[in-house]
Formats: sequence, C-alpha cells, structure tokens
Amino acid sequence: MNCCKITLILLLSLFCFFPLQAKIIRVLAIGNSFSEDAVEQYLYELAAAQGDSLVIGNAYIAGCSIDRHYDNLRGDSALYAYRKIIGGVKAKHNGVTLRSIIQDEQWDVISLQQASHLSGIVTSYTNLPLLKRLVQSYTTNLHVQFVWHMTWAYADDFTSDRFKPYNYSQSRMYHNIISSMLNVLPSVGIRRIIPSGTAIQLMRHRMGNVLNRDGYHLSYTLGRYTAACTWCEFLTGRNVDGNKYWPATITEQEAQTCQQEAHEACFMQSRNSYVIFYNKD
Repeated sequence: MNCCKITLILLLSLFCFFPLQAKIIRVLAIGNSFSEDAVEQYLYELAAAQGDSLVIGNAYIAGCSIDRHYDNLRGDSALYAYRKIIGGVKAKHNGVTLRSIIQDEQWDVISLQQASHLSGIVTSYTNLPLLKRLVQSYTTNLHVQFVWHMTWAYADDFTSDRFKPYNYSQSRMYHNIISSMLNVLPSVGIRRIIPSGTAIQLMRHRMGNVLNRDGYHLSYTLGRYTAACTWCEFLTGRNVDGNKYWPATITEQEAQTCQQEAHEACFMQSRNSYVIFYNKD
C-alpha cells in the first residue's frame, strides 16, 4: 500500500471520529401567536436530530402587527413575553422590551411578520421599512440576516370578522398574502421568506381541514409540526424530509407527509415559485 493510500485512509478515519462541526444558529422571531405556533415546539428537536443546534427567541405579543412592533420599539415599551429556547429548555420572561430582546444575543437570523388578519392587505405594510431599520440599529451582529415569516391563510370554515376582508375565502387570503409579499419585500431588502403559509396550504390539499385548532392558529400536532419542519429546513439548509424526530402525538406516516410538504414549500420558495390555489367563488 503506497503512502498516498495510507494518508487517505487515515483522513477518512479521522472524519469518522471527528465529524464536521454542526451548525449553531441563533434565530429571533419578532412576532405573535403565529411565531409561537411555528418556533416554540418541535423546531429545536428537529434541528438536533440532524446534528444542528438552535438558540431560539420569540418576541411575543398576541396579534401584534408591524405598526405595533414599531411603536413599541420606538417607545421602548416593556410589553413583550420573551420566550427563549436553549438546549431544548424554554424560559419565559414577561414585561420585556423589544430592544433588550434584540440585544440579548448576537442573532444570526431575525424574522419579521405581519399580524395574520393584515397579512394579505398590502397597505398595512407601510411601516415595515422603518421597523426593519430600527431593529437593525439595535442588533449586535453586523452580519444578521433579516427574513420574512410567511403566515398561513385561515381555515375555510372560520367565521371571525378578521376573515371578512378576504370574503371568508382561504384561497383568496392565501393569494393576497403572496401578492403583498411580492409587492413589498423587495423594496425593503428582505429577500428570503420562510414559507410556512405555503407548507400549510400544501398540507391542506393532502390531509384536509385538520391543520387548525380554532380556524386560524395551528393544530398542536400536524399544524405546528409542519411549520417547525419548514423553519428547520429554511434555517439549516438541510432537507427535512427523512428527519428522525417527530412527537409521539403523530404517526410516522403523518410525520413523513409533514416533512415532504415542508420540503416542497422550501424548494418552491428557493425557486421563487408559488402554488396558487384559485378561488372557488
């Protein structure tokens, strides 16, 4: 055996004993109950199952809109519930300012989103450039990446007045969310989108009306797991289809379906492509 072959075998052996370093990603969601649905359960475990480690923060106020986040940050208002997951353990702190949350970590990724009932109304995004600029002024990581969390349309049987602007049509709301993103985000300098809304819509066409627990929040099992799968693939860049983690509350087959649709949504997003589900009305 020549010297080159011996060297190659030794190098391969070293890779077996010393695998490539896993990714450590610090991600902050500036959101509301829709970011709670997406990042506060299952996401850490999914990443850990593929060898990656996440530090997850969620700046939470129920139903919080772009305008309210902006006003809160300008006024340094201590109104947030700060949920933070490190090592799979969640800590909750109430009465926290958004500024202190932003400065708590050198976040690699910060996601912004609109309140769900406004997500398909393009005129509601007026203060998004100002919010992004102000958040960026308080960040401690010069290379932080701003991304957009695409929320999901409501269930077709939801009867709340907040659904009225979309004529109580799920497909119309989904279409309007896409239209709003395409009209607004390029001018704000946000180029990457976490396509939770597309993943949920794809799942609805596979499994029916089982993704929501109350017409707008996600179900505790399939809905939240699908959103977490979408975030996991987006953040880590690894194909979530085949991930070995799923909660005991769903079956392996259901988990595979969630993973497949989350991967499909991320793949479509990477190609700047969207599935359009046409209105029935």
